[in-house]
Amino acid sequence: MSLKRKGVLHTGAPIPLFGLGTWHAQENQVYASVKAALAVGYRHLDCAFIYLNEDEVGQAIVESGVKREDIFITSKLWNTFHEPQYVEPALDQSLKYLQLEYLDLYLMHWPFPMPYVRGDKEGFPQPNGDLLIEIKKSLGETNPSANLMDTWRAMEKLVTSGKVKHIGVSNFTIKNLQIILKDCVIRPAVNQVELHPYLPQHELLAFCKENNIHVTGYAPLGSFGEPRVLEDPTLKNIAEKNNTDVAHVLLAWGQQRGCSVIPKSSSEHHIQSNYQDIELPQEDMKIIDNLPTHKRFFDLFPVFGD
Repeated sequence: MSLKRKGVLHTGAPIPLFGLGTWHAQENQVYASVKAALAVGYRHLDCAFIYLNEDEVGQAIVESGVKREDIFITSKLWNTFHEPQYVEPALDQSLKYLQLEYLDLYLMHWPFPMPYVRGDKEGFPQPNGDLLIEIKKSLGETNPSANLMDTWRAMEKLVTSGKVKHIGVSNFTIKNLQIILKDCVIRPAVNQVELHPYLPQHELLAFCKENNIHVTGYAPLGSFGEPRVLEDPTLKNIAEKNNTDVAHVLLAWGQQRGCSVIPKSSSEHHIQSNYQDIELPQEDMKIIDNLPTHKRFFDLFPVFGD
């Protein structure tokens, strides 16, 4: 398997199965990470307005010397922009920060709205305090499926405008996807979800494949908390057997399932190391598929239901 391996979206367009995540990077780190990744050969960048670093990502892209058309770039609509009149201005803000004329993919970041709160950054909403607390509080005030179609219809117009080539969703359950699929004109191209051997998402992945929705897995190394996926003894044995390390096993497992993986790293060493790929035997894939430990590290799904 090559790191140039690509998936195919429902439009027939390719999407790289390996990319760089930019979430949770400290100020000034993501600029260096993106420059290093593009220099190594990465051609898939995953961004979002709420990461508050798209300006750094954009500057790194400009300075990289890599042609725009050679990079698959994703951003996401934050929860406070779900009202239709905010959708295109939110996209325009991300395009401005990224210094781009279009996105390859624009995702609805979560399947629920949050109250619009005016913030400091050019008049756009910002999270106040702890993000998880804010989201959970918002969930108590709104119906998780409310306005999904209104938001989606506004996103469909972005494709017509030419500012976005594909639209999709993130953190959507099967029930959430069914709401969109029932009435959409443009179907979701991608569903981005937490995906690693402790959260293999078998049922969701099967549903997405059946409905021609590509899956991108964030946190492919399971690095949010305890128990540590990277320390799993079964995975260590598989890594040793294949003369590699657990990180490469995890990244290969995700791609061999047909999913894109977007590990985040601020270390140039890890960025380079992650770009080295392996092919896992099918017997090892089956062992990983059936690991007994199941753990969701980003724990919002239980709040509004799988």
